[in-house]
Parts: sequence; structure tokens; C-alpha cells
Amino acid sequence: MATVVITGANRGIGLELAKQYAAAGDRVYAFCRSPGSADKLNEAVAASGGKLSAHAMDVGDAASITAGAAAVGDAPVDVLINNAGILGGAVQKLDEIDFDAWIDAFKVMTIGPFRVVQAFLKNLRAASNAKVMTVTSQLAASTWPFGGTYAYSSAKAGVNKVMQTMALDLKGENITVSMIHPGWVKTDMGGPGADITAEESAAGIRGVIANLGAADTGKFYKWNGDIHPW
Repeated sequence: MATVVITGANRGIGLELAKQYAAAGDRVYAFCRSPGSADKLNEAVAASGGKLSAHAMDVGDAASITAGAAAVGDAPVDVLINNAGILGGAVQKLDEIDFDAWIDAFKVMTIGPFRVVQAFLKNLRAASNAKVMTVTSQLAASTWPFGGTYAYSSAKAGVNKVMQTMALDLKGENITVSMIHPGWVKTDMGGPGADITAEESAAGIRGVIANLGAADTGKFYKWNGDIHPW
């Protein structure tokens, strides 16, 4: 049985990851900003037989991250998934953008994952072969030609570099750090016309994580296991 920590677990890919890991028998700590109103997550908690629990954490707030991490205590963490994300503003055009929302995007999706790993670093070091996976986007890749989405794309590109740097700093500590594009997923953010379901994306992400080894640290994957050029 592995101990799994997931942020942004109240809906979409994060919720599905939490449900799938719990169904496989793992102990899952599911974090989101407002677990009290996360009805689908709470339903999953009730049905998990004690394998899944919900906890509060706003990854854009340092104090909230520290307080949330206390729920895990000193238990070793085998898998940490940085999944929490925001769009970064409804309009992200060259001639029209919300700069405050852009700053929030960096707080949540670039700085936030770094802080989350910091908060759980002692737990990761206590595990025998810990894995950190950050859910990012193909929009973060310089090889993906797509205009607009300035806030979202730059925040995701930023976290890719943060995680690559972290992979180098943790090399030799039996902590693998990687990033993953989850696919174009039918979620609130991806929309109903997307390519794959949250269930398919989560299953793919779990498969990639399960196969990670020390040689894979710092790599950027697609949900199907392929390497994403970036």
C-alpha cells in the first residue's frame, strides 16, 4: 500500500486520481481549497472504507500549505501529485489581460507546487522510492504553437522548469520528479468536446507514475507514457 498526496482533488482529474488510487488500496490524502463543499470528493471519501480523506489546502497560500501538510504528519509519502490549477483569467489576449489573475496563476501553478514539495519533503525523504508528479500542459512546451493563454501557458512553462531544477537538486535522494501533460480532458476547464475522459487521463497518469524510475527524473511525459518534446 502506498501513501498518496493529491492537490486539486475536488473535481476532474484530481478527483479521479484520488478515487482510482483509493480503489487500488492505497492511502490517499486529497487536498482542495474547500473540502466542506466538495460534494463529489466527500462521496468518494464515504465510499472508500477509510482509504481516502479530504483536507483543506490552498496551494496559492503558504500558510494553508503548511497547515494542510500537518494532516499527514510524519508518514512517508510515496507519491505526491501536484494537480491543483486555475485558468489565470477569462481573457488572456495581447490587448486585453487581467494582470492580477496572471499573478495568481503563478502563485497557484508555479510557486505553489514548489511550496507543496517543500512542505512534504521530509515525508518524501522518509519513503523508499518517492515520486513527485506535476500535472502541467502541452501549452507549456515551446514546441507547441498556440497563441493566447498568456497567463496559463507561462505559469505551466514556469513550473516545468521549476520541476526540472528540483529533479537535479534531489538527484541521488531516491525521489523522482517528473511532469505530465494529462491530455485534452473532458473537465470543467477542458470542456465537453475534449479528447478523453478524466477516468482515462487519470489511469494513464497512474501508469506513468508506476513505471517511473531514477533515470526518468526531470522528464516531461504525455498521459499515454510518451515523452513530450518541450
